Amino acid sequence: MLKKTITTLALLLLLLPAFAQHSLLYKISGKGLAQPSYLYGTIHMICPDDFFVSDQLKSAFSTARTLYLEMDMDDPAMMGQLMQAMQEKTEGYKLENIFTPADFVRLKQYFKDSMKMDISFFQQMKPMMVLSTMLTKSLNCPTPASYEVTFLKMAKEAQKPVEGLEDLAAQVHVFDRLADTTESRMIMEYVNDMEKQRGIFARIVQAYREQDIEKLHDFLKESPEMAGYEDVFVYDRNRNWIPVIEKAARKEATLFACGAMHLGGDQGVVSLLRKQGYTVEPIPNDLPE
Repeated sequence: MLKKTITTLALLLLLLPAFAQHSLLYKISGKGLAQPSYLYGTIHMICPDDFFVSDQLKSAFSTARTLYLEMDMDDPAMMGQLMQAMQEKTEGYKLENIFTPADFVRLKQYFKDSMKMDISFFQQMKPMMVLSTMLTKSLNCPTPASYEVTFLKMAKEAQKPVEGLEDLAAQVHVFDRLADTTESRMIMEYVNDMEKQRGIFARIVQAYREQDIEKLHDFLKESPEMAGYEDVFVYDRNRNWIPVIEKAARKEATLFACGAMHLGGDQGVVSLLRKQGYTVEPIPNDLPE
């Protein structure tokens, strides 16, 4: 009995390091790949004090011949296409119609006082455009940093091509599948309790700095508004990205960068690649002192 217990403990001790390793950076190899590729989990906006690009990430970027982001943000036509896609084409649509009259009055005042903007600018816009504009207020800094913008700059300087794991239409379609009532409730959560939203975002940033992809994945379960939309926002997209990643990795060494919430969990990109037979190893990703 004692011998069996010791053996079990020994196995647990061997397994613990694998579970305890926290990283945002992974090496993809095996399954006949001629060279490894790399996977990195980003956060789409973060205060400059919490932003870091480790030496290990710089090395992975240097090794890669191509950069893949969620979308090809290097496409000069993308911003114009995004603005067009965010305009609601339904006849008679007005943003205010998806809110109660009282809520829209509060939203209008919030934009005037906190955003220094007139909500009428968004009258023909989809509600997700309003929410994305408001998200910057959940940070405790005036100007957020962006991994995507930083990677684009690095790619331009190194003359590396940039591609997308999905196209703009696919990403916009994600938000189109949300009910207007759900989006309006999400918006009003920010308007009615911004301090709560800042607290939630601070916890996300802390998990990001800890490089804990499982904890980041678990934030999906904390928002009641997201219940039932996990496939839409994360899991369906993860599954769609795997063949894109496989094709690019077979061709050449590539760095794939996507939101860190996509990495963890049984249906995360790391797990899905392992299920396909690839070796996906966490790389220690040291934060600067």
